[in-house]
Amino acid sequence: MELTGAQIIIECLKAEGIDYVFGYPGGAVLHIYDAFYAQEDVQHILVRHEQGATHAADGYARSTGKPGVVLVTSGPGATNAVTGIATAYMDSIPMIVITGQVPKQLIGNDAFQEVDSVGITRPIVKHNFLIKDVKDIASTFKKAFFVATTGRPGPVVIDIPKDITAEKTEFAYPSSITMRSYNPTVKGHTGQIRRAVEMILSAERPMIYTGGGVILGNGCEQLIDFTRRLGYPITNTLMGLGAYPASDKQFVGMLGMHGTYEANMGMHGCDVLIAIGARFDDRVTGNLEKFCPTAKIIHIDVDPASISKNVKVDIPIVGEVVQVLNDFIKGLEATEQKPNASALQKWWQQIDEWREQDCLKYDRESKIIKPQMVIEEMHRITKGDAFITSDVGQHQMFAAQYYGFDKPRRWINSGGLGTMGFGLPAAMGVQLAHPDELVMCVTGEASIQMCLQELSTCKQYNLPVKIINLNNRYMGMVRQWQEFFYEKRYAMSYMDALPDFVKLAESYGHVGMYVDKPEDITAALEEAIALKDRAVFIDFITDQNENVYPMIPQGAGLNEMILV
Repeated sequence: MELTGAQIIIECLKAEGIDYVFGYPGGAVLHIYDAFYAQEDVQHILVRHEQGATHAADGYARSTGKPGVVLVTSGPGATNAVTGIATAYMDSIPMIVITGQVPKQLIGNDAFQEVDSVGITRPIVKHNFLIKDVKDIASTFKKAFFVATTGRPGPVVIDIPKDITAEKTEFAYPSSITMRSYNPTVKGHTGQIRRAVEMILSAERPMIYTGGGVILGNGCEQLIDFTRRLGYPITNTLMGLGAYPASDKQFVGMLGMHGTYEANMGMHGCDVLIAIGARFDDRVTGNLEKFCPTAKIIHIDVDPASISKNVKVDIPIVGEVVQVLNDFIKGLEATEQKPNASALQKWWQQIDEWREQDCLKYDRESKIIKPQMVIEEMHRITKGDAFITSDVGQHQMFAAQYYGFDKPRRWINSGGLGTMGFGLPAAMGVQLAHPDELVMCVTGEASIQMCLQELSTCKQYNLPVKIINLNNRYMGMVRQWQEFFYEKRYAMSYMDALPDFVKLAESYGHVGMYVDKPEDITAALEEAIALKDRAVFIDFITDQNENVYPMIPQGAGLNEMILV
């Protein structure tokens, strides 16, 4: 039987096991929307802005490990999706973005709602396709899903002219695909792994440093086994939180610009650094010339382009994290060499001394709500078991520092691009993926207004997300930088003329709460969580002057933190 291009697209999504597509209709994709109307296997989620669609698909993907799927129209539909595509690209999130295009014969003629979607998105995708023949739809979708989900994951754009979605051809979805130009390495080099195991076991001041790649590569179980066998200290990046349990005694906290004193000092002083699924981001390394000055570095990553890109390493290993860690564990089992117990004991004594600094202390007796209070109480009430999304800024750092993630895929935030507006639509995607779980969006009064319109989507699909607004009446992180580095010239960082968030939430049909006293935090959170079938917006009025500590100034080393 012949199908239209639009019907074939739906059949491709079914074949890939896709449950949800996040999108917004427009002229160039109406044939596809008509095909959606005729079936019930793949549910379309109507967002209120294309950026919301990409972030929702992103949240879905991060929390499940499955690719998120987006459908937008040509022109402004595609350009509105660019920020979300870039967000996914920076954090290596698997996503398929279907963009409508003007009919083939009009491409290049400046037709109504025409943009060069392939050209615009080329720098921010893993790959993109412009389909020129209806017969190529099925094979292109198979390639797109393969590219998006293997190796280092990432977004793939499929640009489809409108006339092709109306044309007909026979449908057959490929059972497998091979691409001569794309064959990601799976297994690490045996000799390099053997050298790495020898170096690891000879370390006197070791540090394990892991990033989001461990979570994306589903290697957390192997990481825990590997780390506990060695007894070495471990730190996670912002993107890697939850890969190793935060409550475990070997975990020394997050590292980097707002990492713990013990994690950053441990990194600075280590003699062997084992980097797993991390890319040595500038917010982690600080000044590269001062980074890990005494360390030999082992770097495991599925993407060869990430190795020695920012920091030259001594033993590079390209491969999937599960495979490489399994080989590391076999190497540990096969050798009679053991970790240097006496050196390791001294190293832990030093780390425990650094821990005594209590770098995350704050005024717990304050009469004004401290943002840390809210996050700590969230963790206590939820027992650390909620899905937490965040926007970008001080509230993001407080959530990362104080929630204490023991499980992977529970911490959903924009790390690489740092996208304000990410939190709420990402929470929608997480809630759809996990309808019976508690999903909480930690945000600020500046960030939440970036994609606030998605409160309407929450209403339409009965998504009971809990929005935790840490409202300090400032763009908090901007204000902090202006305080530290611009002599307190708070240029344009004050959010004057804020809405009444309680009334705003209620106008969308949700529950709104206003909390301005520390003693009311617990009751508000418990009431919100008890409303299992309602979205709740809690506007917490927090201390305007609270800063995120520790902080490494730009150009400083990991050992040059501002602590108070």
